This record gives sequence, C-alpha cells and structure tokens, in this order.
Amino acid sequence: MATWRKALVIGSLTAGALMLIKGHRPAGIVLATVGLAVLATEYPEKFETIWEQAPEYVYRGTQIFSTLSRIAERFADQVSERGLREAIHEAGPEYAR
Repeated sequence: MATWRKALVIGSLTAGALMLIKGHRPAGIVLATVGLAVLATEYPEKFETIWEQAPEYVYRGTQIFSTLSRIAERFADQVSERGLREAIHEAGPEYAR
C-alpha cells in the first residue's frame, strides 16, 4: 500500500473515532467510511472474508457486551449494599483470575 493511502486510512479512521467520541456522529461515520473504503479497495479479499464472518463477530460481540453488562450490574449492586471499598475488595480476587 502506498504511503499516502496508509496516511489517508489511518488519518480518516482516527479522525472518525475522535469525532464519534466527541459526539459528532455523522462526521465520524463519514470519516470512518472513507478510511474503510480505501482499505477495502486495497484488500478486497480480506473484506470479503470479514463480511462472510460478520454474523459470528456480531454474535460474539453481543455475548461480550452482555457479560460485561451483568458484571457491571452485579458490581453496582454490591456497591449499593456494602459500599465501594468493600465491593472493590470483594471483586478483586473474583475477577482477577
């Protein structure tokens, strides 16, 4: 990949992520799309593979998000029952495995 294409991909994806974080969703999506489009033209076979495996990625991402939500919910319950210090002390060994 040419240097200018690398710069375009990295720059647009980074700027898109920053715009999304800052709350400028439409601009962030446009910038990220530009970066992904340039990347897809450079590596079409890789993107085809990713596209075919997208349902599995979505399923696994949903599982991870669900698990993290349950952990956060449980931690919040412990904080409300015992206080922050006790909840951290109790959760430390449990989640450090």
